Amino acid sequence: MGGNKTELYVPNHVGIIMDGNGRWAKKRGLPRYVGHTYGAQTFKNITRYISKRGVGILTLYAFSTENWKRPPEEVNAIMKIFRQYLVDSLTDFRDDDIKVVFIGDRSVFDPKMIDLINETEEVAKNRKGMLLNIAMNYGGRDEIVRAVKLICNDVRDGKITPDDITDNFIKSKLYTGSEPDPDLIIRTGGEHRLSNFLLYQSAYSEFYSTETLWPDFKAEDFDKAIEEFNRRSRRFGGV
Repeated sequence: MGGNKTELYVPNHVGIIMDGNGRWAKKRGLPRYVGHTYGAQTFKNITRYISKRGVGILTLYAFSTENWKRPPEEVNAIMKIFRQYLVDSLTDFRDDDIKVVFIGDRSVFDPKMIDLINETEEVAKNRKGMLLNIAMNYGGRDEIVRAVKLICNDVRDGKITPDDITDNFIKSKLYTGSEPDPDLIIRTGGEHRLSNFLLYQSAYSEFYSTETLWPDFKAEDFDKAIEEFNRRSRRFGGV
């Protein structure tokens, strides 16, 4: 496989739905939150590998707006891991030149967490390497509702007319702004659904599902997804 890597087209924007942490822990007789700890290490390893493969943008689905419904002990564990990640990320990915941005509604987090998020973005803002979008308290429908409200405000304030509302204008109001749409969305854990991830942006994204649970996802699993992506014929509604 290694000899073919340079021959394969590497997509510019990849999204990953990191699924299976809880099931990974349950299979081992461990509390669900332990799986998130192992998943966090996979997150770091895979991010670095994908950056080295030449991907321009990586969007990782870390915590959805619906994940608050999970058991409190699991949510608390995830928030603790997230906070530690923010502390670590002030130096993490520095040598990799990875720019870190958080997408989603950050207003629900406590002030200290918000300060850490802002500081993490500030420290990384001038990096020139891969853009890493981390989706925290993110939901595709919530993102679209937010965009509609912003557009309505612009119309109300006389900044635009309804005729000014185009596909590109709507995109500019999304969390991902002017970023190109994802070429490939990978979901671990064997499920075959988007689960409210990048709903507007993924209209023509290729979807790849693997049975591998997220803590077990390795570089070779990503390579398999890229190989499958290269076998697809992307027609974007054409013939």
